[in-house]
Amino acid sequence: MKFIERNIQSDLACEARELYPSVKGVTQEQEELGEITITRIAITTPEASKKLGKDQGNYITLEAPSLLLRPLDLFKNMTLAVKEELKKLIGNISEDAVVLVTGLGNREITPDSLGPSVTDKLLVTRHIMQYMPEAVEHKLRSLCAISPGVLGVTGIETVEIIRGAVSHVKPDILIAVDSLAARRSERISTTVQISDTGISPGSGVGNTRSGISSNELGCRVIAIGVPLVVYAATVVQDVIEMMADETGLHNDEKKLQDLAEKVITENMGPMIMTPKDIDVMVNDMSGIVADAINMTVHDAHYDEVRALIS
Repeated sequence: MKFIERNIQSDLACEARELYPSVKGVTQEQEELGEITITRIAITTPEASKKLGKDQGNYITLEAPSLLLRPLDLFKNMTLAVKEELKKLIGNISEDAVVLVTGLGNREITPDSLGPSVTDKLLVTRHIMQYMPEAVEHKLRSLCAISPGVLGVTGIETVEIIRGAVSHVKPDILIAVDSLAARRSERISTTVQISDTGISPGSGVGNTRSGISSNELGCRVIAIGVPLVVYAATVVQDVIEMMADETGLHNDEKKLQDLAEKVITENMGPMIMTPKDIDVMVNDMSGIVADAINMTVHDAHYDEVRALIS
């Protein structure tokens, strides 16, 4: 299927790369790990950053389309794969390191509740390590978490709340977790993106807030996201492209896409879609991300993490 450049948001670096495969200043490698495809992209120049609409840095995408079928063994394998990539990106963590996880998003809106759902499933230990470390048999690192909510609910910019937490906790690493927007509907709830570039809350739905980055906060920032929404216009676009590919009739393809997008957006503005069983998807994917963070931070095995949080 060919790609036509269009003004549609996507938070995934791999999708930006698909649109501009010949851009210089980008390196890419791909690895197949059973049913999981891992794509590692590094954006190394300002020119490539501007063209792709992504900050310079490293982006790791893990895709497992069969996750939609919910096989238990794939959930475990995806968790282990995310943990390994997260561990590589973070590097060595000292035993006395403090890690702060911030779950971005609005827990009252299901497709935007990934971040808060992840923080609910973390093995937070900072309070234990401070006040009663002798109560912990397994050697655990100091992990704490916040869910700062959204500007429309709190009246406070998300980054302001996080900045306050960072100034008090003084974490070595901040991990920001958020829901993302994808260009391809098949990537919803089957994909995890990890990056070391920070994150802009709301960027996937055209509502960008102040960025959460190392420059802004003064500590290392790792972003983890899962695409849970897609623009309606992209779904129509995919249908038209598929029809054109099947019939070989590409002459009027762009005109048809423009008309379809106009029909969708002229009355209500850009429409965003999410699957009807999004609550199940959020629960599944938040479990994968939370377990991967727990394993990485606490240097624990999968079964140990499951036992500690049960």
